[in-house]
Amino acid sequence: MWCVVPDWNKPAGGPRKQYQCVDVLNAAGIPAAVVHHSPGFRCDWFRNETKVFAASEIEVSPADVIVIPEIYGSSICQLPKGIRQVILNQNAYLTLDALGRGVEEAAKPYLHNPDLVAVVAVSDQNADLLRYAFRDITVHRVRWSVNPALYFPPATAPGKRIAYMPRRRADEAAQVLALLKLRGILDGWEIVPISNRSESEVAEIMRSCRLFLSFSEREGLGLPPLEAMACGCLVVGFTGYAGAEFFAKPYAVAVEDGDVGAFAAEVERVLAWTEQDPAAAREAALEGSRRALSNYSPEVERRDLVSLFEPLLP
Repeated sequence: MWCVVPDWNKPAGGPRKQYQCVDVLNAAGIPAAVVHHSPGFRCDWFRNETKVFAASEIEVSPADVIVIPEIYGSSICQLPKGIRQVILNQNAYLTLDALGRGVEEAAKPYLHNPDLVAVVAVSDQNADLLRYAFRDITVHRVRWSVNPALYFPPATAPGKRIAYMPRRRADEAAQVLALLKLRGILDGWEIVPISNRSESEVAEIMRSCRLFLSFSEREGLGLPPLEAMACGCLVVGFTGYAGAEFFAKPYAVAVEDGDVGAFAAEVERVLAWTEQDPAAAREAALEGSRRALSNYSPEVERRDLVSLFEPLLP
């Protein structure tokens, strides 16, 4: 299996998960490798020893399968003919954006592509959306895992720190924080923006925080709040729609998308709860961690990937 990954070496969940997919398949005895465009390129913002090749270094045959992310759009149809394809769609909303710009062109890889054998989605919500858009294609749900060696709760309850990722919905994040500051809710609390950090640094920051603010927007799954849950953070915020499958009170409080007033009010309520009943808040956070690590475990991911690729690559 050849997994095409863009030459993008900044923190982003998509390429990291493609590398992980290749590692899982190789560990299961199914030959797989990452393919980048440029010779010598490798993502190095997260630790990996993944098999990596440049496109110029490989030859494909009809026995192979090419796995390509949805972001390549209609250029997917320019891949070598007669080689089976799997579209790894890690965000169906990007596909909807492309459809909005031109239905015929954006639909080609899904509806007019004789080499396509499967489409992969990474949440139930995205899988349903793709099935609705393209009625005649086969869509498989693969559950990505949360790495338990990196994302786990601290031994003791964290201090008064709140984390968020400013690269998504920066205006709404600023509004939520401004509302809380106006009300004096953040007095004594440290706000920790997570930006341009390695994966291990992100996990370390999350473990040091009591609360994670989720500004997810139209997600394929929405890994940051899920990984924050695994690290023992209580989570408040937007689900990005797909993330609704793991948001559940009391450890993850969903807010109606775009409602910054309700967002700030829920943060105020949760912060007060952690101060008034720290034992109950801590137990809720640990329960969220258990749920995240159980429902999105490496074994679950391995089972989903092997069941998809083993029949294609015996």
